[in-house]
Amino acid sequence: MTETRCELLIVDDEPLVLSALQRALRRSFGARVQVTVTPSAAEALRWVAERPFAAVISDLRMPEMDGLTLLALTAALQPHAALLLLTGSADFAVAQRAVNQVGVFRYLTKPWQDDELLVHLQAALEHSEASRRRADQADAWAREQGQLSAQDAERRRLEAIEPGITQVEWGPQGEVLMPALESRERERHGR
Repeated sequence: MTETRCELLIVDDEPLVLSALQRALRRSFGARVQVTVTPSAAEALRWVAERPFAAVISDLRMPEMDGLTLLALTAALQPHAALLLLTGSADFAVAQRAVNQVGVFRYLTKPWQDDELLVHLQAALEHSEASRRRADQADAWAREQGQLSAQDAERRRLEAIEPGITQVEWGPQGEVLMPALESRERERHGR
């Protein structure tokens, strides 16, 4: 991570967990990372709507809103924030849903080892920074190309890297139609 200052949000309904996380992060990152904590998912959402966070760590089980819901809402408001889910139980189904449906960057369990947590958080901050940089590059490329929107510019950039990636066949009910498996295999092997 560069020396730029970034902000991290931690949401957990257990004050002792918030304090322990805050202490570990301050000790490691110092002034490079501003750590904001709250026991309230509603307050976290207000903050997410007001200012950018490089990463958001949320407990899974909280009384007013579960962590997956909070992180899904956060992703909609801040697509470049790295999302981390912290839980007291290792549940593969929840971890799979967190990654596949919500886009969680890391699934972490309590109790954690500080050095392991810091490695994951460093990776999350770098991921967030890279995501923002790619978005800025796509915007700049769009401006250079003329009247392209950022979305169109990104689509063209992706198509240049991986031809065919943005071509979608739609069904009569608005569903995405997948090519037959054998045709995908032929395309993959150039036959």
